[in-house]
Amino acid sequence: MKTALITGTSRGIGRALAERFIKEGWRVLGTAVSGLNIPDSPSFKGYDLDLSSPQSIGSLCDALISEGVTIDLLVNNAGVCEDDFTDKVISEKLRETFEVNVFGLADLTERLSSQVSDGGQIFNMSSTAGMLSKDLRVFNYPSYKMSKAALNMYTRILAGRLSQRGIFVASIHPGWVKTDMGGGEADLSPEEAAGYIYEFAAKVKPLSDTGLFWFKGERLPW
Repeated sequence: MKTALITGTSRGIGRALAERFIKEGWRVLGTAVSGLNIPDSPSFKGYDLDLSSPQSIGSLCDALISEGVTIDLLVNNAGVCEDDFTDKVISEKLRETFEVNVFGLADLTERLSSQVSDGGQIFNMSSTAGMLSKDLRVFNYPSYKMSKAALNMYTRILAGRLSQRGIFVASIHPGWVKTDMGGGEADLSPEEAAGYIYEFAAKVKPLSDTGLFWFKGERLPW
């Protein structure tokens, strides 16, 4: 049985991903800052994780390493977005956003990279909001957009280092999804987004495609 570690499984895309992978016969390890990991299945095990806390990250990683967990797929799904509809960069919001979306995510991934199996996969949940090539006519949520651009570069760096172990790394755009972050007017349900992300994970991919940006199995420009 393959094992996926998915962060942020208490709701939205993370919960839908956990449920889909369990349905497909995977063992899922899920995290939530709230302590509510949701899926009720013998194939699911929940852990507390606050990506803004190095201590919380360390505790989780120590627990997983001591348990001898081998991870076939790490999905860095958990993230935050500022709630102010503004184009002004607010230092406090910028620090809070980067603490979770970049620093915490990278800290977790670096600590657990040795637990990812050779030939395994790491998906970083990104967004077209972080695309430098995109014509941004609305500059709202700048901290979120900056964090996703930085995350995309981390994907590139991580892919280069882990390619020698055959580990496939990708930035994934989930689409505009009906979640607390995406809102009710979004195009996709969490289940639809989880479906194509699962299909992408299940597909055999050449290692030459590692370190790229994807949406519904198709490559996106940076």
